[in-house]
Amino acid sequence: MTLSSPYDSPERHADGWRVTAGDQVFGEMTLTYNHAAQQHFTRTQTRVQIPNDVSTVTVQGRDLENGYGGSTLEVGLGN
Repeated sequence: MTLSSPYDSPERHADGWRVTAGDQVFGEMTLTYNHAAQQHFTRTQTRVQIPNDVSTVTVQGRDLENGYGGSTLEVGLGN
């Protein structure tokens, strides 16, 4: 899965994401510095615990200026 952001400047860059279902947050990643000079870059998040009864999660990106919002990715799980 790929999550991307059009914001690639030090003032407005992607700084994280979270994995949710409804109001539950199962995982959250914070990027500790801007990657404006490293486009495209890859990060991985492990150890996200999702209950067996959850069949779909939402991945929400976050940027420095706006926080969470914008487009999301819906991911079906093969439970």
